[in-house]
Amino acid sequence: MISAGLSFVTAAQAQTSAQVTGSLVNETGNPVEFATVSLLRAKDSSIVKGTLGSDAGRYQFEKVQAGNYIISATSMGYTKSYSKPFAVNGRAVNVPALTMPAESKALATVNVTATRPTIERKPDRMVMNVENSILATGNNALEILEQAPGVTVDRDDVISLQGKTGVTVMINDKLTYLSSTQLAALLRSTDGTQIQSIEVITNPSSKYDAAGNSGIINIKLKKNRVSGTNGSITAGAGYGKNWRNNTSINLNHKEGDWNFFGSFSRGDIKRENMMNINRVIQADDTTYFRQYINMASTIHYNNYRFGADYNTSKRNTIGFVVSGDHSGGHDVNDNVTNIDVRPVFGIVDTINKTPSTIDPKYRNIAFNLNDRFQIDTLGQEISVDIDYSKFRNNSLAYYKTDFFLPDGSTYNNPLVIANETPSTITINTQKVDYTKSLSKTLKLEAGAKFSSVKTDNDLQAQVDSTGSGLINDAGRTNHFIYDEKIKAGYFNLSKQFKTTSVQFGLRAEHTSSTGNLVTENKVVKRDYLNLFPTLFINQKLGKKHEMGFSYSRRIDRPSYEDLNPFVYYLDQYTYSQGNPFLNPQYTNSFELNYTYNKSINVTFNYSKTTDSFTEIILTDTARKATYQTNLNFKEQNYYSVNINSPFTFFKWWSGNVNFNGFYNDFKNPGLQGADLSKGKFAFVFKTQHTFILPKQFKAELMSYYQSSLVYGIYDIRPQHSIDAGVSRSFANKKLNIKLAMSDVFNTRRNNLSANYQATQFEIRQQRETRITRITLTYNFGNSKFKGSNRRTGADDEANRVKSRN
Repeated sequence: MISAGLSFVTAAQAQTSAQVTGSLVNETGNPVEFATVSLLRAKDSSIVKGTLGSDAGRYQFEKVQAGNYIISATSMGYTKSYSKPFAVNGRAVNVPALTMPAESKALATVNVTATRPTIERKPDRMVMNVENSILATGNNALEILEQAPGVTVDRDDVISLQGKTGVTVMINDKLTYLSSTQLAALLRSTDGTQIQSIEVITNPSSKYDAAGNSGIINIKLKKNRVSGTNGSITAGAGYGKNWRNNTSINLNHKEGDWNFFGSFSRGDIKRENMMNINRVIQADDTTYFRQYINMASTIHYNNYRFGADYNTSKRNTIGFVVSGDHSGGHDVNDNVTNIDVRPVFGIVDTINKTPSTIDPKYRNIAFNLNDRFQIDTLGQEISVDIDYSKFRNNSLAYYKTDFFLPDGSTYNNPLVIANETPSTITINTQKVDYTKSLSKTLKLEAGAKFSSVKTDNDLQAQVDSTGSGLINDAGRTNHFIYDEKIKAGYFNLSKQFKTTSVQFGLRAEHTSSTGNLVTENKVVKRDYLNLFPTLFINQKLGKKHEMGFSYSRRIDRPSYEDLNPFVYYLDQYTYSQGNPFLNPQYTNSFELNYTYNKSINVTFNYSKTTDSFTEIILTDTARKATYQTNLNFKEQNYYSVNINSPFTFFKWWSGNVNFNGFYNDFKNPGLQGADLSKGKFAFVFKTQHTFILPKQFKAELMSYYQSSLVYGIYDIRPQHSIDAGVSRSFANKKLNIKLAMSDVFNTRRNNLSANYQATQFEIRQQRETRITRITLTYNFGNSKFKGSNRRTGADDEANRVKSRN
């Protein structure tokens, strides 16, 4: 009887209690972020419940008993506001939007002493907050990426994540579409002062494109969050072996329903790269090559970005963004090759000297049009993005080889090679995303996307081996056109239980592509449909303990550069060549993670990649040449453990430790007449320290160590470096001066070797990595908090900048 009575009382309470929701807006209709919201009894204004509003201005109270109530809301910069009385009688109540007027009196200056840590762990990603980091001073985006947890950049600017290549790079949640070479050029021309944070996502959900077997790196650019007019001017200079400089300006104006923003950055970078290559070619006889290469490159970049957002109503925001870069450079390479039939150092039979010049140009522009509509205050919304981008790139290269005997006399006519490689890449994408809360604990995300990419690459090759002048080189002149279309759709269902959350997703992508080698009339067509499921389970084990499991299936399509079969020379014995017959690779990834106290995170990962396309250096014994290309390996098995932990030794000394241990196992039968099975345990260890010093001084120190590792047929030597920086603020923090040095002890090297079948070589490389930089930043305009300054159209979907891969 007692239990029956309790059940009756519980049922009666459930029938008379209900959910109360609502939203808070300012006088212009924008949401008020993170306000303090109270539920008051109407008869005596006593507080029943309290909560904190969301960044979208929404609030929610559960299990409110029957009665009459009032909502009160407070937030810094606003007058305390009250709703009209309303009744709760067992049904859900949506309170009309409460408008909060701005305070009429000016706010006193507020000094905020808390700052975001440089490294931050979130449930599905690792975040490196770049915006206030000294180590980002004067660096470009590619250099900053090297400092992110688990990220490495090799000698060819190929980006790896936790020891695996195949990384998808995004900018403001937008996919990139250029080749690795063009992506590196873009990132080098992106000033670090434009970057807010870098997100590392090792196992993405179905909402993201299925590309990328090792995960996603998302570069978030800065956004305007302050009313009125504000901006910043930055100027910097750096010196290693050569001078470099950078300048940028950011302007924002936010008033009423409009938000305008724009930025421009430019810079000049000169750098050196020293490389020695020793290799052995075994054919009818054995030949020994010793190459000494000095590469000096100069880069001039100009980057721009501007756009606007407009709130057409309280729930709808439309916007546009135009971005692009106008960059170029000049490379001068000196290549000396000693050739001998004896393995005796210092004795040569012939000497080849190949000086060369390369002049690349990049003319890129991208347009984005977006619309975000908040259907209701319960989180139901729809967003649409339309993008169009065009990239026009060209490179003029000139190589001249002189042939010498040991006594300095020549024995052949000089060999002259000239290349012009104009290329155009056109990208069209349209996508729509929809979100709806089906209940208090069940959420649906769904969307569709169409992308069309066309690349047109032309190689105009000329040669002169007789001294009579350049003529067309019919064996190398070529024209390659690649056309790819992808149609995709996805859904995610997430369910929240008491201590468990579950998310299941499925993405479908239909790909059709045509690669046309026009000159040779060779066409490679592909048409395939793939399903990519994802599963995420998170379990709270107590106040300080959480465990999670995730699974995803992903695809990597070969880059346009890797498919392009053109031959690019360093000299007649050293070149690179694309492979138009590369197949896509597929990865199944499993991840188990444990989090203690929302700070210390341990992750275990296993993934298997089939048809893994892998960079490899092979030997052409007939020509006694070594060339770089990509092949599909049968499979790649990857095991890893990642440990990340922030620390605070004192109030003035904090930081982060990241350890990533991994085993990469490559298998490929029949490679150069043998079965390859090669792997090795390796690890990357990074620490970051932040010191808050008196008189507004701040210092940072970062150390990095990568052990020796195996990748394909390569044995890669260890790498290590230390970066340091210090900054000081002046003029009420409007002026900031930062001094930083990368690779303080000049220890960073990129050395590797291979000894597999007929391929035997060793490469030793040292870049200009020790660079001292000084940067001045001046912030001007309105920097005080005034109302809600969130750009609702740009922040959540953040589809503001065209990016490239």
